[in-house]
Amino acid sequence: MPTQTLAPTRTWSTVLFDLDGTIVDSAADITASLAHMFSSLGLDVPSDDVLRSYVGPPLLDSLRLTAGFDDAEAWEALNVYRDHYGEHFLRSPVFPGVAGLLERLHAAGIPIALATSKPESMARQVLDHAGLSQYFTEITGASDDEELSTKADVVREALRRLQAKGIDTSNAVMIGDRGYDTLGAAANGVPTILVEWGYGSPAEAADTIAVVHSTDQLRNLLLG
Repeated sequence: MPTQTLAPTRTWSTVLFDLDGTIVDSAADITASLAHMFSSLGLDVPSDDVLRSYVGPPLLDSLRLTAGFDDAEAWEALNVYRDHYGEHFLRSPVFPGVAGLLERLHAAGIPIALATSKPESMARQVLDHAGLSQYFTEITGASDDEELSTKADVVREALRRLQAKGIDTSNAVMIGDRGYDTLGAAANGVPTILVEWGYGSPAEAADTIAVVHSTDQLRNLLLG
C-alpha cells in the first residue's frame, strides 16, 4: 500500500480500532480453524489466499458469499468453526508497538473504542488476555446471533455507546486494515486510517485518509 500523509493534522475526539489485523495478529489461528471447519464438513480446504480472505469480514456473510453456503449450511459451518477457534483464539499475539500506542492514547485522555466484527464476548476475552481492556472506553463487537455483525452496524453501535456516556464523537477516526473497515466507518461519517501490518491489499487503501506502515507513524497522526 502506498503511504499517504494526513494533512492538516487533526485533533481526534475519539479513536475506533478494529481488532483482527490491527491490534492482534490472528490470521494464522483463524485460517487454521477455517481449514478444520472445511475438513470436518468433508469439503476441500481452500488455498491459503482464499482462507486469508475470510479474515476481517463477518464470517457468516463470507460463508454465504465466498463458500456458496445456504443459510443452514453457513450456520452449521460457523458453529464448527467457533468450536475449534474457541480453543485457540487467545494465542494470537498483539502486533509490536500497539500496546504502547493504546497506552499513550489513553494517557492523553482520548477515548478509545473497539469496533470489530468478531463476536463481542470473544473480543473482550482477547483484550483481557492481552492486558489491553483497561485502555478502552467501549468494547463493541458482533452479537453471537450475528444480528449485529456488519462493520457499519458495529461502528454505529460503538458510537452510540460512546455518545450515551457523553463522549464527543463528532471528530472520530477509525483504525483498521481492510476495506471493510473503511466502508463501515464511512457509512457512519467516520474517516479511516489503514495500517499496512494487517491483512489488506493495496486496493483496499482506496478512500482512506492515510495509510501507515508503523505504530510510530500512526501515533504521530493521532497525537501530533
